Parts: sequence; structure tokens; C-alpha cells
Amino acid sequence: MHETDHAVPAPFELKSFAELTTAELYAILRVRAAVFVVEQHCPYQDVDGLDEASLHLFAWNADHTELVAYLRIMPAGVAYPGAVGIGRVLTDGERGTGLGGRLLRAAVAAIDDIYDHPIIRLAAQQHATGFYAREGFVPCSEPFDEDGIPHVEMIRPATQSAATQSAATQSVVA
Repeated sequence: MHETDHAVPAPFELKSFAELTTAELYAILRVRAAVFVVEQHCPYQDVDGLDEASLHLFAWNADHTELVAYLRIMPAGVAYPGAVGIGRVLTDGERGTGLGGRLLRAAVAAIDDIYDHPIIRLAAQQHATGFYAREGFVPCSEPFDEDGIPHVEMIRPATQSAATQSAATQSVVA
């Protein structure tokens, strides 16, 4: 079974780098540049060598012509030692609809399913910490500047899987 054989809720798709079509990869790189480089006036090297090791979670608009939500999931050790990473979180053209929250919840659920409820870490733009806090993320660093934008690192502590909770409950009852 591939890492991406795990179910994600519609309208999201979860693919490894190797599973992305050329058109999907182009759409991902285009929307990342549009949001992070052009919209946020932040020239930086987006193609950073982490995409090949990452899983990519994304959604298209209704007519499947524009990518409207995206993030990447980096296995532990790729971006952060001992923690699965989330990065390049964006929505485009669908802001204020709840799509970003659904994207983040789908990512956390996929990560918990694939990696068995690990620590998850990300670098949040400081103004968006409340968005991540709603999904259980807490700040774990002082604010810092990344490409001219204030950020703070946040983690979602490891959680117990249902199987682990059940086993723990049975050992207490026994």
C-alpha cells in the first residue's frame, strides 16, 4: 500500500511527488508562486528540494481548472527532526469559505492515519496562529523573520491512536 492510499475527504486529493501529473505539479508551483511570491511580495526560492519527499494535499475549483487549496506534508526528518512537517499552506480564491480549515483538518487526519498520530510541526505566519491553534497547534518558538514576514513555529503534540487508547483502557480495567 502506498502512503497516499489513505482516504482523504472530498474535494481533496493526496499524492506523493511521483504520483503528481505534470499538470498537477505545474498548478501547484503556479499557485504557490502566485500566493507566496507575488501576492505577499516575497521573493524567495520556492523550489527547495523538499517536494520530492513530501505528500501533496490539494483541491481544485468546481470546474477543475484552478487549484484553490494546497499544502505539503513532510515526513519526520525532512524539515523537522522528530516531527512530521506541514508547509506551503494556502487557499486561493476561496478565502473566507472555511476551505482552509477543512484543508488543515484533512492534513492532520491523513498524518495521524499514515504516521500513527505523531508530533506535527509547522512555521506559521504570526497573524495566522489562531487558525492553527483551532486544530490543536501551540507556539513552540519566539517570533522570527522569514523572508520579511513574521513567523512562529508551532507544534501539535503527538496524540494516541484509537488502538493505543483502547489497549491502555483495557490494561487499566484488567
